[in-house]
Amino acid sequence: MSTTPTPPTPAVTAAATASPSATTTAPRRTLRTRDLAILAVGTFTLGVDGFVLSGLLPQVSASLHVSTSATGQLTTLFALVYALGSPIIAAAAGNWDRRRLLAAGMAVYTAGMVVQATGPDFAAVAAGRVLAALGAAGYQATAYSAAGILSDDEHRARSLAVVAGGSSVAIVAGLPFGILVGQTWGWRTAMWVLVALAALSTAAVALLPAAHAPRLSLRQRASALTDRNVLGVLAGTVTVLTPGFLVIAYLPAILHGSGHWVVAAMLAYGAGQVSGTLAVPRLIRRLDARAALLAGACGVTLVTALLTLTRTDALAGTVTMFPLGLAVGLCVVPQQHRLFALVPRLAPVAVGLNGSAIYVGSALGAALGGLVLAFGDAAPSLTAAGVGVLAVVVSTAAGRHAR
Repeated sequence: MSTTPTPPTPAVTAAATASPSATTTAPRRTLRTRDLAILAVGTFTLGVDGFVLSGLLPQVSASLHVSTSATGQLTTLFALVYALGSPIIAAAAGNWDRRRLLAAGMAVYTAGMVVQATGPDFAAVAAGRVLAALGAAGYQATAYSAAGILSDDEHRARSLAVVAGGSSVAIVAGLPFGILVGQTWGWRTAMWVLVALAALSTAAVALLPAAHAPRLSLRQRASALTDRNVLGVLAGTVTVLTPGFLVIAYLPAILHGSGHWVVAAMLAYGAGQVSGTLAVPRLIRRLDARAALLAGACGVTLVTALLTLTRTDALAGTVTMFPLGLAVGLCVVPQQHRLFALVPRLAPVAVGLNGSAIYVGSALGAALGGLVLAFGDAAPSLTAAGVGVLAVVVSTAAGRHAR
């Protein structure tokens, strides 16, 4: 199988942009562990926020005097705003120092969480959710682009995996945290804890090295929307992640077990995703990014099909969730890695589009699950397996092969 040579990655420091003579200074090529940890704290905070509401829906609905289903739409609202905002922010602020964009994004997110923690009614909390989503869209894609810009080809997969690890660990911690806080101190306390984590993350951004994306015009950055390689990768992201989101969204209906088993299954899924995220850099180095993606897509397809059989036993269904999380964990970093290899100059914008694709997958998973659930509790996992087959086909066909 032939490979496409990877163009040199533009990694530009503040010194390199200060003056023409400064360009002789060797750019920083690999982020330190401390730098990666700072970025991971931010993605962890955003990840916990994404899952904490699952454990707080009854408390939030009772406090705001709205139905549980209406409260659940706060998550949908966040996803839609993020999906629309991420590429727009990436294109509009493409020439900013990544530190500036990271700090601004997390500051806006913090403001949104404060509005949610203090909002007296549903409308105020929804407005805070919109603000938080805009901040998250500014921070999360930028964290991945900063990790990619400041890493050379050899270390980029590891850097991306560490940053993605923050989100993966949040799956394990978010749901139990939400249930514990909701039952003990109330949902607003959970919001204030996230405010504290976000403030810490904002302050820590100042410790990061400078990172600048290639200077492009707005028209050049917008060209990512029509680039065939980018669109192929985005199609793979949507299709390969939709099955996992579908299963997670309707897990209580799929599993034949009590609420405790659902929590255990979520923890198993999160532990599997952490394991997959940790393992994928080595897989990318030994094979390549698309091979890692295909391994994840095949795994998602097989495991969701297996879940159709194991779901009737609470223990077996819970155990099955671990390899599902593992397979999903193999799918995120390869897509980001491929974008840096295929379109290095457009990568900061393309990574923002990939973030939107993740949330599109989340919305599609929830929508498909709702449609097919009427046909029985086996229908969601079977549908997920069917989408998984499509993901394998798309991931095989789309995009050039790049190491």
